[in-house]
Amino acid sequence: MFEIPELPLPRIFPLGAILFNFLFLLVAIPLEAYVLNTRLKFDKKTSAFYAVSINVFSNVIGWIIFFFLDPVLPPQIKSELINFIFFNRLQAPNIQTLMILTAFIIFFGTFLVKYFLLRILLMSLSELKKAAPEPQPIQQRRNSRRAFKSKWQNTNVVTTILIGNALSYSLIAIILFIRSVNT
Repeated sequence: MFEIPELPLPRIFPLGAILFNFLFLLVAIPLEAYVLNTRLKFDKKTSAFYAVSINVFSNVIGWIIFFFLDPVLPPQIKSELINFIFFNRLQAPNIQTLMILTAFIIFFGTFLVKYFLLRILLMSLSELKKAAPEPQPIQQRRNSRRAFKSKWQNTNVVTTILIGNALSYSLIAIILFIRSVNT
């Protein structure tokens, strides 16, 4: 009478990986919000908004890239990945070099994604706040100061995102180390 249709969900669900991903977001967001607050002089609410936005969007982009790359991985790497996700262990001794290389690629890829996301957010939100442009006299000195300030702010954003990303990845690496020691 009341038949429940069979759902296409897998029988084995990587709940541990999902919870650790959530933990990593809970660790990275406040840390990067603090870095944005102190280095870029945003207020706490704005820095928290930017930190949540760039971390959640970069996380979603990372998972999308992972699901596109997963079908083309060799079977040995797939089995190592499954062993690591479900059982927290690696079987092949030569896979650690590949993991370190992958970690560097993920770090710098995440850094680039976060930087571009923050630039997009800053540009889109600054355009919303702009009023009607006031007529300004054209002065070469003032324009060169603005160009220098814009260049400095761009460098400051890059450095801030790099520091925040490095701190959050370092803390995540410490958590993973503690997890591996306890198991």
